[in-house]
Amino acid sequence: MRGEATVLHADLDAFYASVEQRDAPALRGRPVIVGGGVVLAASYEAKARGVRTAMGGRQARELCPDAVVVPPRMDAYSAASKDVFAIFRDTTPLVEGLSIDEAFLEVGGLRRIAGSPEQIAARLRERVRTEVGLAISVGVARTKFLAKVASAVSKPDGLLVVEPAREEEFLLPLPVERLWGVGAVTAEKLHRYGIRTVGELAELEAATAERMLGKATGAHVHALARLRDPRPVDTTRRRGSIGSQRALGIGPRSAEELDLILTRIVDRLARRLRDGDRVCRTVVLRLRFGDYSKATRSRSLRSSTDRTAVLLTMARALLAAAQPEITARGITLIGISLSHLDRVESVQPELPIDWGDEARLDTVLDTLRDRYGAASVARAAQLGRDEGWSSPILPEHE
Repeated sequence: MRGEATVLHADLDAFYASVEQRDAPALRGRPVIVGGGVVLAASYEAKARGVRTAMGGRQARELCPDAVVVPPRMDAYSAASKDVFAIFRDTTPLVEGLSIDEAFLEVGGLRRIAGSPEQIAARLRERVRTEVGLAISVGVARTKFLAKVASAVSKPDGLLVVEPAREEEFLLPLPVERLWGVGAVTAEKLHRYGIRTVGELAELEAATAERMLGKATGAHVHALARLRDPRPVDTTRRRGSIGSQRALGIGPRSAEELDLILTRIVDRLARRLRDGDRVCRTVVLRLRFGDYSKATRSRSLRSSTDRTAVLLTMARALLAAAQPEITARGITLIGISLSHLDRVESVQPELPIDWGDEARLDTVLDTLRDRYGAASVARAAQLGRDEGWSSPILPEHE
C-alpha cells in the first residue's frame, strides 16, 4: 500500500516581486523586475513577456520595455518570510523549511482535528493571502518530491493534490526537467539520448541511467522517475550552509576586483561562523557567467575551521582554477557558501602553536566590529573600495 497524500509543499509565487506589488499598490497588475543589472525576480506579468530570473537587465528591458524596475529590499522579504513561516508552524509542528519562500509540511496526523490534507492546504493558502497579502501555491502528495512537482505544476496561485492512485498518470507525461535535480546540463544529456519525459526515463534500467548521467545523479533521478522517494519531512535539520553572493552586472571584471569581492564575502561569512560558534569544513564557489550558465566548485578540509585566512585561501584557489572560464565567458555573479557546518565545541581544540597572526587578527577585528560597527574596520585590501551590495544566496526558482 502506498499510503496517503499527506505531505504539503508550499511555495510563494514570484516572491520578491509579489512583495513589491503588495507594498506598492500602483505596481499591481504591472510587469515588475527586481534588480537592475541582473534580474533577481520577475512578476508573472513580466514572465509572460519572457523575462526570467538571472537574465541581464538590458535584455529584460528589451523584452519588456514598460517594466517597472525596483531595487531589492531584503529586509522586507525576510519579514514577509517570517510571517508566512509563522502560519506554517501554526498549521503543523512538522515543518521543514527549504528556503526563504518554501517549505514542506507533514499534516498526516491532523485529519481528526483539522480536516483532510486538501482542506488544510486550502486553509493555509487563504491565511497567507489574508494575513500576509501574498499568493502561495501548494502541492499535496504522498512524497516530498511529488508534492514539490505538484506545487510547481499548480503555479501561479494554485492547489494540486496528487492522490496515490494517480501518481503515475500525473508524473510520467511530464518533461524530465520537472524531476528534482535535473537542470539544464542533465536535461541536455537526456535529450541527446532521446529521453524527454519522465516516463521515458522510468522505462530505462537504473544501470543505464547511471551510465548516461553518472552513478549518483543517474541513480537519484531514475529513482524519482519510478516514484521512489522515501525521505520524510525533516523538522530537526539544522542549517547545512551559510552563504553570500554579489551580482556584478554586465561588463569586464579584473582579477583584482574579483579578489576584492571574494575577500569581502569570505570575511563576512567567517565572522558569521564565529558569531554563531560554528565551524565549517567545505568552501563552495558559485559563479554565473556572461552567458548566464552557472558553475559550482568546492574544496574540503580534513578538519573544520572558522579562520578567515584558511577559508580565504581555499576560496582564492577555487577562483584561480576558474579564471580561464571567467576570462573566456565573462562573469555576472560570484558567491561563496560555507557548508558541512558543525558546533565549535565538536572540533578538537588546536594547540597554541597552531594559532598564528591571522587567527589573532580575526579576534581583534571581531572585537572592534562588535564595539564600533561592522564598517568600522577593514582588511588592507578593502580600503578605499566601493562596497556595492551583497545578498544572501537564495534559490533562483521563482
